[in-house]
Amino acid sequence: MRRSSFSKIVAIGVLLALSACATAPSRINNVCAVFDQNDGWFDNWQSAAERTQQKYGVPVPVLMATVRKESGFKSNARPPRTKLLGFIPWKHVSSATGFSQALDGTWSQYQNETGNWAARRTKFADAVDFVGWYHSKTADTFGVARNDTYNLYLAYYLGWTAYGRGNRGDAGVQGYARATDKMARDYAVQLQQCGN
Repeated sequence: MRRSSFSKIVAIGVLLALSACATAPSRINNVCAVFDQNDGWFDNWQSAAERTQQKYGVPVPVLMATVRKESGFKSNARPPRTKLLGFIPWKHVSSATGFSQALDGTWSQYQNETGNWAARRTKFADAVDFVGWYHSKTADTFGVARNDTYNLYLAYYLGWTAYGRGNRGDAGVQGYARATDKMARDYAVQLQQCGN
């Protein structure tokens, strides 16, 4: 009897943990709320972001603002599909997917360079580590400060080749970068008040 009850409790706990992982946070403009909604034993977003900051030197607000801008913290985010004959949903416009919206080729490069072969774009800890790795390489390659969200995001959005050629995107892309920079600054202020 006791064993059966314990098994049921464990099963319910596992299901609740998994369902919490699958749900995007509802208050994505407040980093404290994002962390509060994802503070489980197996999937603690704040711990994952802080580990990434320690590993690559990219501040948590920059990491979180990048993920916020790319996917809205949705694990299954994908770019829109093209339309066949103007109305039939067809292929996605790029291979970007997951929290970080990493492209297939860049994700493979990340796995090769880090040895993190089991990494998945739909797992927050792996995705935020990817963002830290990417921003760190941008900083090392182009001399961008690790807290310069504007330029880090431009390089993230445009890719290293375009950014290295001096391409800074059009007004729309620059607007995305400014919005990401503002979000990082807002998150930095909020982080000072988390738990208060």
